[in-house]
Amino acid sequence: MTGTGDEVATGGLCAVHLPRTARTTVTELPRTELPRVGRFPAVQPGQPAMERLAPTSELIGYRGPTACAAAGITYRQLDYWARTGLLEPSVRSTYPASSQRLYSFRDILLLKIVKRLLDAGVSLQNIRVAVAHLQAAEVADLAGLTLMCDGATVYECTTPQQVIDLMKGGQGVFGIAVGAVWQELERTLVRLHAERTDTGETVVGHDPGDELAQRRNRAV
Repeated sequence: MTGTGDEVATGGLCAVHLPRTARTTVTELPRTELPRVGRFPAVQPGQPAMERLAPTSELIGYRGPTACAAAGITYRQLDYWARTGLLEPSVRSTYPASSQRLYSFRDILLLKIVKRLLDAGVSLQNIRVAVAHLQAAEVADLAGLTLMCDGATVYECTTPQQVIDLMKGGQGVFGIAVGAVWQELERTLVRLHAERTDTGETVVGHDPGDELAQRRNRAV
């Protein structure tokens, strides 16, 4: 039976404590000049289709089954982690009850990382601390992180030297290069269906390999 991650309960606090640089505050524009940041008008009948959005776009959300397929987890795990607050969907929860959960690219990235940490035997307590830390980070910073784990503690490394210093300790550690997981997830999600968060329309998955095969067939 596939575990949900609640079976392991040992380990100390997660050592993701490296200082972050101060965030730059953007000067607020006058209310009359505020742009519709991250939003596009809904497509009306007869209008041309909009430009395809990247899987990382804030205008794209993914339903539960798609999130499971991309993260390599079961729906039981996804549901359990959402209900227990380990990792809830940031785009849309199940409230109202008639709606379906909608996950962002960042959410699914964290789901993949949680799965790998569980597979490595990291305690759920440490995973919760690591998830909270990663959720607080800027999305642009995630791709440059490496998570190192000795099976009990999770460490965040932002430079190669920090990784080397951990390995010099002689402990058995493994690393998760978040940037590599990011790129893998992008390649997966571009092939899967999504939903626009502004219009609710379905975004059909696009497989570049299928398009290339079609071109070859037309050329024969």
